Amino acid sequence: MMQFVLPEELQMLQQNLRRYVDNEMIPYEMETMDGDELKPEYRAKFQDGMKKLGLWMMEVPEEHGGGELSLLAKSIVWQELGRTIALPSREDGITGPVIRHILFQLQGEMREKYLMPALRGEKRGCFAQTEPDAGSDPGGMRTTAVKDGDYYVINGTKRFITGAGKADFMQLMVATDRSKGSRGGISCFIVDMDSPGVSLGARYKTMMGDQPWEVILDNVRVHKSQLVGEEGKGFGLAQKWLGAGRVKHGSRALGVAERALEMGVKYSHQRVTFGKPLAERQGIQWQLTDIWMNLDIATLLVRRAASMLDDGLEARTEAYHCKYYSDEMAFQAIDRCLQIHGGIGLTTDLPIERMWRQQRSYRITEGASEVMRTVIARYVMKAFA
Repeated sequence: MMQFVLPEELQMLQQNLRRYVDNEMIPYEMETMDGDELKPEYRAKFQDGMKKLGLWMMEVPEEHGGGELSLLAKSIVWQELGRTIALPSREDGITGPVIRHILFQLQGEMREKYLMPALRGEKRGCFAQTEPDAGSDPGGMRTTAVKDGDYYVINGTKRFITGAGKADFMQLMVATDRSKGSRGGISCFIVDMDSPGVSLGARYKTMMGDQPWEVILDNVRVHKSQLVGEEGKGFGLAQKWLGAGRVKHGSRALGVAERALEMGVKYSHQRVTFGKPLAERQGIQWQLTDIWMNLDIATLLVRRAASMLDDGLEARTEAYHCKYYSDEMAFQAIDRCLQIHGGIGLTTDLPIERMWRQQRSYRITEGASEVMRTVIARYVMKAFA
């Protein structure tokens, strides 16, 4: 179950991808972005690289022409790509169209209308769950869908929706019974972005560089055929990929921490103060040693969670632990790296400040650290009572 040592094929994957990142991404990482978008020439270049490495459509099931890599294998990919800022902080799309797990649940006409065009890159979707009063607490969702004959009437506002401005449709989570909250009261609909009553509101400029949207739904009428699965079972659909999402967070954090360690060690040998390289000062040595030790621990947590989920085991607590520890660890690592670099670390001439901003955001998004600890605490208080 536990992968302390990667299988030979995954070691080869990691080595090949690391060479690609080192040679084809890191040297260009300060020039690949145009605002919050990857420049077209670099998107094409990186997609071609992923195809050559056999990573194209790595998250798509084989029945749809994808590679369907194991979660452990994908964690290696996310880790290595996390070592560079050459890519957007969220949903870069270099390994293929961004397809949420929900779309693979579609059947019949819905599958032909949404999933297949998305796989071919002809349509783009976004995922709309977060609200002003329902971020880490989806049970507090205020956007409602009220049944009216063969239709549902949807009203509410979604916030911080990545990719909404270019999406053709959204995978929308709404409350069909607010009294039940996340335990049977949330449903999922596929809603076209050009539906009457759907509009884009504010666009938020974040410190990470990405600009997610507010989506307003005003008496939007959606046919019952647009419901994904059963009414009230929407949160369960989302839960199926939340564990993998937390492993992705942890994996990407490993890459950030490793890059911080690489840059910190290298600079400590170059920088001389008061007649000695920083590398000879115990205060610096211990900071870098702490990064390495914490990175080692986080690596084991990520591989444990990924291996358990690959084996079909219950790994909810392990996934929470993986996300919480790794994201906190990586922020501390890049913060120490910035401190070691001093004033030059604060400039935009180096990738450190951007990595710092991005990593700071991951302690909040897709499950704030406080929420992770709260859920883990429930396990601890029950398991050791």
